[in-house]
Amino acid sequence: MNKKAVLHIPMSQYAFALDEERMVFRLRTARGDMDACRLYYGDRSCRQTPVIFDSVLMKVAAQDELFDYYETEFVSPYRRLCYYFELTAGEERFLYYGDFFSDHCVDDRSEYYQFPYMHRDDLVRPPQWMQDAVVYNIFPDSFASGKGFISNEESRKEFHGKTVRGKRGGTLRGITENIGYLKELGFNTLYMNPIFAAGEYHKYDLIDYFHVDPCFGRDEDFRELVDTCHGNGMRVIIDGVFNHCGWQWDKFGDVVDKGKDSQYSDWFYRLEYPVCRPEDPEVYPDYECFGYERMMPKLATDREAVADYFCRVCRYWLEEFHIDGWRLDVASEVNDDFWRRFYRTAKSVNPDAALIGEVWESAGHWLDGKIFDSSMNYDFRKHCRRFFASRSIDAAAFDGRVTHMRIRYRRQSVFAQMNLLDSHDVSRFLSLCGKDRGAYELAVLFLMTFPGMPSIFYGDELGVEGVLEVEYRQAMPWGREDTLLSFYREAIRLRNGEKALRRGSFRTVSAEKGSRLYVYERRLPEESVLVAMNMEENDAALMPEWLEGRILWQRGLRSEQLGSRGFAVIKKEW
Repeated sequence: MNKKAVLHIPMSQYAFALDEERMVFRLRTARGDMDACRLYYGDRSCRQTPVIFDSVLMKVAAQDELFDYYETEFVSPYRRLCYYFELTAGEERFLYYGDFFSDHCVDDRSEYYQFPYMHRDDLVRPPQWMQDAVVYNIFPDSFASGKGFISNEESRKEFHGKTVRGKRGGTLRGITENIGYLKELGFNTLYMNPIFAAGEYHKYDLIDYFHVDPCFGRDEDFRELVDTCHGNGMRVIIDGVFNHCGWQWDKFGDVVDKGKDSQYSDWFYRLEYPVCRPEDPEVYPDYECFGYERMMPKLATDREAVADYFCRVCRYWLEEFHIDGWRLDVASEVNDDFWRRFYRTAKSVNPDAALIGEVWESAGHWLDGKIFDSSMNYDFRKHCRRFFASRSIDAAAFDGRVTHMRIRYRRQSVFAQMNLLDSHDVSRFLSLCGKDRGAYELAVLFLMTFPGMPSIFYGDELGVEGVLEVEYRQAMPWGREDTLLSFYREAIRLRNGEKALRRGSFRTVSAEKGSRLYVYERRLPEESVLVAMNMEENDAALMPEWLEGRILWQRGLRSEQLGSRGFAVIKKEW
């Protein structure tokens, strides 16, 4: 028995409640090391000593390249639990509790693992609609000026004595006039990068948090956009930039002018006086910034007045315009207490509002049910890049990585993750695929059939490419005839039409070392959908039992052979 590989973490993704009745427990072991794993659980307030334990046999729910993840889900008869594990490998048998191995139980219940109380307020409960969301991410400056049209012209406007700029002519009215296009493709959620008044075309250097940027239109244009989306069954998520502001924001200008005498002198992080003018390129900024960008001073969200101000911003757009959620910029660099206040504010207005953090790393810290409902899942893109684009890993390695990606979160959080191949910050995935459209389409199919919210960056469906920022934020190529459009339409139709692809459990069927044939299943109690995709350069053989059922969609399937870049989606019912 490889004891070094055994891991359990109480009150985490290894031990959590799904609701006030159902519990999930997990235990990690070395891959293929155990013959059996059994969970023993009892009432930690039991009046008898020793505690009376019930038991349930655990099953291997997932595997990566190194580990097995045993799991059990059951309805608990108790609200307070103590528990331990029994591990069997050949002739060896050990009990595991309190992070140590033992060959016997003890009378002192405090020595076992504890789940102190299944409290409803501690549940992780992302809005249910997120499981069914298919997201279209629009970079407002680059999308549309009108129906099926973008001017691709620069603009310069005045806002309260300050100059704001646009680069390609996109407007909110332009988005509104193309909602029919998005609905026809099957999208049901719109996420927009920042729309508030800001200096540059990207609008991440904000100068006003309560008004739309005039390059994009008026506040009433945004109201019309939200109303149009809601009238078409679409939800709206907007970008919240609260880690930093723009240097033209009047509150930062007040500090520059008045120094320590400014009422906003503690609104910014690590100021030194006098505050240098950010437009002087020869002077390193004497204040904390977003990265080292002098035009974006970092906000001191740990200050009461700052937190109050931005919670008012949160409430305003939810109450006044009825948005459905926030995507929160540079979320991992903002203090936790602010985000908890922001979360409580948002949920007090609309309990179904979605809060999605921009966290590029593992986001478990922020997915505890008190900070965010979801995060932007850049690891999804990273693993897909290795398998579909660079083709530097085989199916076994790819499956191990996406398994690790799933198992590191509570189950509820996995289904709310915003999975993506592209965003406004990264090269277009089609370019990374070296224009191999067959490989790219398999990545899109994986995006649409994996647990979580698939997010598509504007123009992906029309084959937009680009490695550099000026390229991947290019103007929407309206009018382009591209076969990807029909592929996206069918992939979204498939996801929207099959509940198992939105809410079913995930199980790996085949992911062999040295092979690039990847087969997995999404399962509900009454049905399942199996997906097979072939990244090999040659045909790959499929098992006959995989093909039992109704073929929903396929490419390159010939009898029991699947062609290179081919796929098969098969539904089974019972």
